[in-house]
Amino acid sequence: MPDHIHAFVGLRSSMSISDLVRDVKNNSSNFINDNDLVKGKFSWQEGYAAFSYSHSQLDTVYKYILNQEKHHKRRIFKAEN
Repeated sequence: MPDHIHAFVGLRSSMSISDLVRDVKNNSSNFINDNDLVKGKFSWQEGYAAFSYSHSQLDTVYKYILNQEKHHKRRIFKAEN
């Protein structure tokens, strides 16, 4: 999606979600900027959302992420906020 991403991540209980997001944003921003993948300087917006799911729902979440483009054709991301 052009205005957001969904990441499906398994997280150890010893790592905080905020540390994970900080590292993902920092490393991906550096990669994008170091490789001139966008015009100008790339940076992530502040903030994020995180959701947890039970093991029995993993397949449903995985399929949702795979089909997010189809999902957002029916309901734009900003309408979900």
